Amino acid sequence: MSGKVRKRNITKHEQQTNGNEKANLKSRSVSRGSHGILIILFMMVAITWGIAASAYFGLVDYKALIGIKDSSQLYEKTSANAVSNDDSAKDSGFSKDHTNDKKISGEPTDHVDGEASTKEEQPQAESKMKPTQEKNKKKSSQAKTSSSSLKAKSGSSNQLSLEQNKTLLKQLQEGDELLKKKKVNEALSVFEKIISSNPSSPSAIFGKAEALNQKSLQQRSNKILIESLKFYDQVINLPNCPKKLKKKAGLIKAERHIFLGQLKEAVITLKKMAETFPRDTDILNQLGVSYLYVGNTEKAQKVYAKVLSIDPDNGFAQVHFGFILKTAGDWIKGAYYLKLGIESMAEGTQEGKFYFHLGDALHRTNRSTEADEIYKLGAKNGLFKSKYQRSLYNVNRLQSHPFWTPAEAKVNNYVKTLESKWKMIRDEALNVMDVEKGLFISEEESLKDTGDWKQLTLYARGQPQKDCKRLPKTCALVSKMPNAHGCTRGQIKFSIMMPGTHVWPHTGPTNCRLRMHLGLVIPKTGQGAWLRCADQNRTWEEGKVLIFDDSFEHEVWQNAESFRLILIVDVWHPDITEHEKKTLSPI
Repeated sequence: MSGKVRKRNITKHEQQTNGNEKANLKSRSVSRGSHGILIILFMMVAITWGIAASAYFGLVDYKALIGIKDSSQLYEKTSANAVSNDDSAKDSGFSKDHTNDKKISGEPTDHVDGEASTKEEQPQAESKMKPTQEKNKKKSSQAKTSSSSLKAKSGSSNQLSLEQNKTLLKQLQEGDELLKKKKVNEALSVFEKIISSNPSSPSAIFGKAEALNQKSLQQRSNKILIESLKFYDQVINLPNCPKKLKKKAGLIKAERHIFLGQLKEAVITLKKMAETFPRDTDILNQLGVSYLYVGNTEKAQKVYAKVLSIDPDNGFAQVHFGFILKTAGDWIKGAYYLKLGIESMAEGTQEGKFYFHLGDALHRTNRSTEADEIYKLGAKNGLFKSKYQRSLYNVNRLQSHPFWTPAEAKVNNYVKTLESKWKMIRDEALNVMDVEKGLFISEEESLKDTGDWKQLTLYARGQPQKDCKRLPKTCALVSKMPNAHGCTRGQIKFSIMMPGTHVWPHTGPTNCRLRMHLGLVIPKTGQGAWLRCADQNRTWEEGKVLIFDDSFEHEVWQNAESFRLILIVDVWHPDITEHEKKTLSPI
């Protein structure tokens, strides 16, 4: 009996041992399986990362990695249809993927793994196969073999491509960092090195354009800037260029054309971009600006109308659309859109000219209180020097107040000369008025509310005008006043204003000048004629010079019973330096 017990115990022990061994074996098997799964997952992640990164950065076509084409064909020229449609590509210039790329011309269709595999997997009964089907099966088998062979051959070169990918990515990052540090020559060398081995790399070409652009600014060289434009143009025209980079290059190129004064070229560039991106409001907005620069307000208006049909709340389009309507005389609609755009606080809407024209439109539609609030807000935001002084082309350090004495303006000699010769000047002007009908022309800035206001210009932007020869004595007199005839931000002209004339409140464009009015014919009958500058009123006297700063808001009423005639002579502000007189842009 004890033997039987021992036998049962031994058997029980063996069963327990065998069970433990099986459990351990199973545990080891699971462990090995887990490790294997982890290794496989790690390899899949690594391969996926390499493929994604390669495709994303445009350096290696991911299809080459899975055997669709040999990696040696990587930089062969593709057909015109091989353009990425990825709108989310980074500004750095690389496409996230090439899933829309077409096959390279001439590549054997049967070498595509998916197609060969599909053919191989189709069950077919050999007893019923036709000769053609048998040939196809052989072809399919050869295709699969060829594909597998290609994978095997390209394995090592694919690994090399990944290493090259990392190197090129590092070089591009290095170039970008050098640009950020303003080390343009070093950055230029980096990008040129990349282009030498990857001549169709959009990012490298864009980097070279940016480096040249920065270099042109550092060296103040238009020649280098013009060279950079060629490379921006290359980026735009590359068939493999991601859309975001194409857009960025086009906008920069157009802006640089404007900087160079090449306004027509800017229009051409932006029209081309608008054809590529017909609903891109950023491009359309800049196209509208370029039309305004060349004076084509009709086309600009159509562009901004299109933008607002796409995006009714586009603040940039609203202010420009309102500006166009307002300057065309539609003050109500102009004010409406200007106000919407300004209140949007969108980029490009917080400019003095928009506040200026909104306030002006409100004044002209009997909303003067609202206009004053807009002007105050503009001054608060630093767009105007004050509520009244709203000129836009300023030298900030200049002292300013509405009315000036000859001594303050440092024009004592000019004033004495003009006042001593006022009758000669008057008679010469009246003689032209009597003989040369139509010589005086209506003012061209739409400043007149009512009545009739005409002018005859002798000097503009520091240059004598054709009508100077008709008034030789007056022109000879002012030609001896260099701060007057040489004032490139001013004019010398006769101004005649008929009874019943009112001139809207307005300001001159710059604080760099002061304006002298010499009274020639000043009627005293009726309610007379007078000038308001800021919050002060003055009138004219025959033979006397009145000096004021026209960068302050001023307004004119002529309610006498006959015409008023004056000579306007602009002079440089006394605080303007000789260097500034030579270098300030004319107005």
